[in-house]
Formats: sequence, C-alpha cells, structure tokens
Amino acid sequence: MRATTTLRRMLNEPGIIVAPGAYDGISARLIERHGFKAVYMTGAGTAASALGQADLGLTTLTEMATHAAHIAGCISLPLIADADTGYGNPLNVIRTVREYERAGVAALHLEDQVFPKKCGHIAGKAVIPMKEFAEKIRAAAENRTDPDFIIIARTDARAVNGIDDAIERGLRYREAGADVIFVEAPTSREEIERVAREIKAPLLSNQVPGGKTPGLTVTELEQLGYKMVIFPVVSLMSATLAIESALTKLKERGTDWHEGPVLSPMDIFQRVGIDWWLEAEKKYGQA
Repeated sequence: MRATTTLRRMLNEPGIIVAPGAYDGISARLIERHGFKAVYMTGAGTAASALGQADLGLTTLTEMATHAAHIAGCISLPLIADADTGYGNPLNVIRTVREYERAGVAALHLEDQVFPKKCGHIAGKAVIPMKEFAEKIRAAAENRTDPDFIIIARTDARAVNGIDDAIERGLRYREAGADVIFVEAPTSREEIERVAREIKAPLLSNQVPGGKTPGLTVTELEQLGYKMVIFPVVSLMSATLAIESALTKLKERGTDWHEGPVLSPMDIFQRVGIDWWLEAEKKYGQA
C-alpha cells in the first residue's frame, strides 16, 4: 500500500496520529524501530542538521525535497513533511506539492507566513492576507497527482493577529481544500480547546518543549479532538544535548572510551538496516 493511502486511512480511522520529528535518516529509522506509525520531517531540524542554520526560511524547495526523499526512502512509515510557505506563489506551491509527491512524502504542511518565514515559536513573524493563502491551499489541493496525498494548512496568525483571526483562517483554509488544519502556537490550554471546538476539521497540534504552547500529552490532545500531533524536536533536542555532553567529556578526558552503554559500529549499522543488505549480499552471491 502507498504511504499516502496508509496515512489517509489513518486520518479516516479512530485514534490520534503521533509523528515524532526526524531530522535525518538515522532519527527516522529509530522512530520506526520504536513502534511509531508516522514520521514528521522537521523544517527546523532540516535547517539545523543539513545546513547548520536557524529556522529562518534559509532552506530551498530542492534542499527540502531532497532531504525528504532521503528520509522517506529509508522507512516504511508515512512521512509528514514541513514545506514552509510553499516557496512562492500558487504556481510555486503546485511545484512544491509535485516535488514532495515524487520524494515519497505522504503529507505536507504549508504556512501563511510572509516569506522568508521564521520558526513558529520565535518573534518577528508576519502573515500574508487570508484570501491569498487560501488560493495557495486551493492550488495545492487541486493539483496533487495522488488524491490520497494530504494537504495540511498551517496558520501562524495567532502570534500576529490573535486567536480569533487564527481560527477564522483555519476555517477558511478548510473550505479552500485543506485536509488538516494546523493552528501554530496557541498560548494556553484554553486556546487549544477553543481551536478544537470551533474548527470542524481534523486538527494537528505541534508540541515544542520551551515553545509558546503548553505541553499536553497525546491522550489529552486526543480527548480534545485533535487528529495529529507532531513532536518536531524530540530527536534533534535529545541528540544535541547528548553530543554536547559527549564532546565535553572528550575534551576533558582526551578519550571517548567510557563506562556504561556504548554502541559499536555494527550496533549503529544494525539500527540503519545492515542486516537486510547482508542478506541481499548472500542471496546474490557477493558474500
């Protein structure tokens, strides 16, 4: 079954879709290894890991689509991917959708920020007119080649114009053809609940430790009526802290040998699928 069809069925069935964030192939592999049913490609994590840059709209369509293809190609799970603003006007959005489809992505989200965009949890954002973004969503929905490909409309209007405008935009974007609505950075549980009450559509929640939105559990969000939840920095944050700790110890001790759990090269390779390749090597007489 195509990943798009799998995710579309999950969207139509009971239960919330939990998609931890991956910033590269190994983080995506580990998400699958730990039994999750979907993966989220974080735009912030892509900028940080691939470019060593902040989430300020510095990544291009081709860089993001290529990164998405690498992640989608190493997992069997549906991939939900950040597509920023669609990288231009409705014509650019059409190309973005088609490039992401070719990359093997099952769903993307587009946002109504002015380009270049910024992370949804930092200050200094601006949004384009509601009507203009609704046309971008309509272009995306009408020009996907796979009807199961999911279009997620994200609004960043809460930080710019307030929660009333964000909810109005969510309703408008649903009418324009979005399959899922993503109101970014509500600042209280009351706002999270209000979004769930007033927007009659599948809803996505973005959970970012240290961000503007209070932390809710998967169970709490499901009870409120949310259909998807992403944890975009769960891998990136954990890896960054672990790498910094390891490098500090290396500098202090002059070695990275240490007591406690270690991963050998084969341990790492097994986590990224070496066993399959070794079996193929035997099968085709290359051992």
